Amino acid sequence: MGAGNREVSKADLIDAAWPETAIEESNLSVQVASLRRLLGSNPQGGEWIATVPRVGYRFAGEIERSGPASKSPSVRPTVLVQPFVDVTGEQNGVPLAAGITEDVVAALSRFRWFAVARQGTDASYVLSGSVRKSGSRVRISAQLVSSATGTHVWAEKYDIETTDLFALQDELAARVAGAIEPELLRSESGRLVGDRSARDLVRQGTLLFHQVSRDTHFEARALFRQACRLDPSFVEAHIWLARVSAGILAYAWSEDSVADAAEGIAAALTAIRLDEQNPYAHYGLAVVSAYAGNLEQARRAAERAIEASASFALGHLVLGMAFLFSGDARPAIRALERGLELSPHDPQNFAWLNMLALARALSGDASAGLDAAQQMVKVRPDWRPGFETLAFCQALLGRHEDARRSATHLKALDQVPGDAVGPLRSGKPVWASKIAETLRELQGLADATD
Repeated sequence: MGAGNREVSKADLIDAAWPETAIEESNLSVQVASLRRLLGSNPQGGEWIATVPRVGYRFAGEIERSGPASKSPSVRPTVLVQPFVDVTGEQNGVPLAAGITEDVVAALSRFRWFAVARQGTDASYVLSGSVRKSGSRVRISAQLVSSATGTHVWAEKYDIETTDLFALQDELAARVAGAIEPELLRSESGRLVGDRSARDLVRQGTLLFHQVSRDTHFEARALFRQACRLDPSFVEAHIWLARVSAGILAYAWSEDSVADAAEGIAAALTAIRLDEQNPYAHYGLAVVSAYAGNLEQARRAAERAIEASASFALGHLVLGMAFLFSGDARPAIRALERGLELSPHDPQNFAWLNMLALARALSGDASAGLDAAQQMVKVRPDWRPGFETLAFCQALLGRHEDARRSATHLKALDQVPGDAVGPLRSGKPVWASKIAETLRELQGLADATD
């Protein structure tokens, strides 16, 4: 039952939003402030949520009574896949572009949170592309356009050399689907319908989640929790609650790691029960399990995510992470490289690149590790763990002056509580000791030259 225009105490609001949880009153103030920003001003120029001194809050707008509150709307964003244009005609009797179109549709259809169409005029996004073959090389150009604004959400071209037509179609379809899906997620995250349904709460929460800071992760978690309560059958709400729980653990922001891990695993298992074919549900279980110390479960869940969708980049990435945390650097490298190839612009690729750099360096290929570390600091130039890995790789290669400069640069960067590879240090103390000893030596050299 809603409160209407009645005054609601802060204690009642905290009990409703965080049942059976000890929460500071300041958390409620943060959420109310965020909600006011989202709602904006009412037609009279005032606020929709009024503060009642020494009591709590009151909704200041007019209330229109209607039927029962609806759950998350069933309408999902839709991607219209137009037939790819083959500018070189048929190859070996098989229409190349038609085959790629079919494979792209199949690959995109495995992502459960948006719909895929072959015809119609009501699509949220339109995907189109062309295929050109020259000798044994094939180039595919593709673009994704928002129907509402006419702007490009994504565009890319791929050049692949192959003599196996079906393998070519599979690879191109995987790359296109893997690259498009996170861009769709980014586009949809900031779009609010305005009725504060579970879907809207999740969209706003994902936008906060990808900013990757302590405050935005906790704000996102509050929104995902609210979405789960509003619509317990909305699978994406549970998936994102699992993901944000893993992030809070990964970056060492948790104040109760046991409780946060349990909440994340429970959310992931709920998502799997609701939709066992959803690759994100299995990814959620994999990533939380990795930080909860259950690496065997993490690997199984990652493999199931990939089985559900071979082009699902996060499935490959979390499989690589599970291998790395187990001390298996070489399979970790293969999985991480595949995930980054499928989704080169994911908002959290700086963390995956850090894992790839460490896996390569610790497998004996410091040069390849340095390549990944250099790419990582380009993606996130203010992230201290990135420069620590960069300095470590430079030192392994004997590039002492470069390593010293990187170590000197560390002094200007803020310390962070976690770097998402904590399980690697606890599970492989020999590796952790080698990295820490190298960084101490470099820091000593940097201090000596000041």
